[in-house]
Amino acid sequence: MNVNSVTNAKSAASKDGGSASPPTTVNYNQFLQLLIAQMKNQDPTNPTDMTQYMSQFAQLSSVEQAVQTNTKLDSLLSSSALSQAEGLIGRTATFTSSDGQKTVGKINSVRIIQGGAVASLDNGVEVQLGPGITIS
Repeated sequence: MNVNSVTNAKSAASKDGGSASPPTTVNYNQFLQLLIAQMKNQDPTNPTDMTQYMSQFAQLSSVEQAVQTNTKLDSLLSSSALSQAEGLIGRTATFTSSDGQKTVGKINSVRIIQGGAVASLDNGVEVQLGPGITIS
């Protein structure tokens, strides 16, 4: 049985006009299916050591735990940001705009974005909360 390397398979796919790229991540079930296929198709005269299988399984398990931890941490941070934002409504924000003018306004609402929080003031101005803004 002749098996091509991964780079040969990729170059053959691009020569055939294959524009779809394969997925870059493998989830837990896909990993188990690959592991079972690997065990079924191994050379019976030279089987793979079980410690290698267990090592791969342990690595996947730790990566999956890290991903779940990050997801929960993101959720916790979003919840914390929302509760802090709620405390800003009705307070006064003072800052110097990019054109050098001092702007003062009452905070009507706060929305959370990827980079932090944006406050909408009663004078129609929106400002990203961060350094250089005084809340009173």
